[in-house]
Amino acid sequence: MVRPKKTLGQHFLTNDGIARRIADSVERTDVPVLEIGPGKGKLTQFLLDRFPGLLKVIEVDNESVDYLAVHFPELEGKVIFGDFLKTDFSTHFDNRFDVVGNFPYNISSQILFKVLDHRDTIYQLVGMFQKEVADRVAAPEGSKTYGILSVLVQAFYHVEYLFTVQPGSFFPPPKVKSGVIRLKRNAREKLDCDEKTFFKVVKMAFNQRRKTLRNSLKPVIGPEIAGKEIFNMRPEQLRPEDFEDICKLLE
Repeated sequence: MVRPKKTLGQHFLTNDGIARRIADSVERTDVPVLEIGPGKGKLTQFLLDRFPGLLKVIEVDNESVDYLAVHFPELEGKVIFGDFLKTDFSTHFDNRFDVVGNFPYNISSQILFKVLDHRDTIYQLVGMFQKEVADRVAAPEGSKTYGILSVLVQAFYHVEYLFTVQPGSFFPPPKVKSGVIRLKRNAREKLDCDEKTFFKVVKMAFNQRRKTLRNSLKPVIGPEIAGKEIFNMRPEQLRPEDFEDICKLLE
C-alpha cells in the first residue's frame, strides 16, 4: 500500500482524463523521457503508451518504488530510486532527455532551477505545479505575477500555460488549484552577458519590485550609466533581453 506522505508533499493524481492530457502534452521526440515522482503510476500508464521504450521514472519514496515494481513490470531497470534534486543525470542519460511530472509543491521551484542548470540536456518539460507557481513562470512582462522565476525560465525556454486542474483530481486533495505548463528550449545557447551577474541583477530588481531600477540596483550602478533611460523602468516592465542589456552596461 502507498500512503501519501506530507513530508514529501505527495498528492496522488487520481483523474485518468487529466493524466492522459498531461501525457499527450509532452511532444513526441526520440529522446528518453523522465517522469519525476510517479507515485502510484496514474500518469505513468499513459506515458508508457506514448513513449514505449523511452520512459524512465525517478522516485524518492520506497513504498512507491515497490508498488511500481509490482504493477509496472515494463519499468524493470528503468526506475531510479533517488531524489531528482540530487541526481547526477549523466549516470542515467547519455545526452538529451525530456522531463514530465506532477511535481510536489514544496520543491517545484527547486525543480525548475535544477532544470535551468541542465538546460543543455533538458529541452522540454511538461509539469503540474501549484497554480500560483505555474502562473508566475508563464507570466508575460508587465503583469503582476511576472517575477524572478518568469525572467530566469523565459531567458532559456518558451513557456506555455496549458490548463488548470481542480483539487478534486487528487488524493488527498490539495487546498489550492494546480496548473500544467510546458517549457520548450529556445534558441538562446547562452546569455549575452555574465550569467552570475544576470541572476544577481534579476533578483535584486524584483526584491524591490515597486522601485525603479535606478533605486533597486543603486549598489551596482556606476555614475557613468546612471542616467540611462532603462533605469527609469520597474523590473516587471523588462523582458529577459532587457536584463541582459543592463548586465552588459554594468560589465
